[in-house]
Amino acid sequence: MSDLRIEPATLEDMPLLAELLADLFAQEPDFHPNQAKQIRGLRLILEQPNRGRIFVLRNNLRIIGMINLLFTISTAEGGFVIMLEDLVVRADHRGQGHGSRLLHHAIDFAREKQFVRITLLTPDGEGKLLDFYRKCGFRQSEMVTMRLIIGGEEQATA
Repeated sequence: MSDLRIEPATLEDMPLLAELLADLFAQEPDFHPNQAKQIRGLRLILEQPNRGRIFVLRNNLRIIGMINLLFTISTAEGGFVIMLEDLVVRADHRGQGHGSRLLHHAIDFAREKQFVRITLLTPDGEGKLLDFYRKCGFRQSEMVTMRLIIGGEEQATA
């Protein structure tokens, strides 16, 4: 475990990150794996660090997991905030504390850079995920997520 390190992702990591995202999106009811879209999204973040950061947990052989943080401004908070977009660990490495390690790294990064809030979405009814985030200090919001798809493959229905 001593060879594990967390560091910023690079453009060269995109194919491996897309694999992790495919695994994540295969488990989430609102999203579907699409390598071209995932590579495009990853590139948009990695080429413009003011948009966000992607951190990876890697050993000498491969990437074990990733966390994706997107930056925006909250008028409610009067400052910069983070949207935690993706947190995923390879299936064969789950249950070993790697997700917690990535999340705590993100929280430390947010504090160091003086962000005032981290927000995330997680599938409703996923007891293990809710418990995981609660243990890390997150609290459930009264806000309801709504989405309007503009363009793309999915179309909004009335």
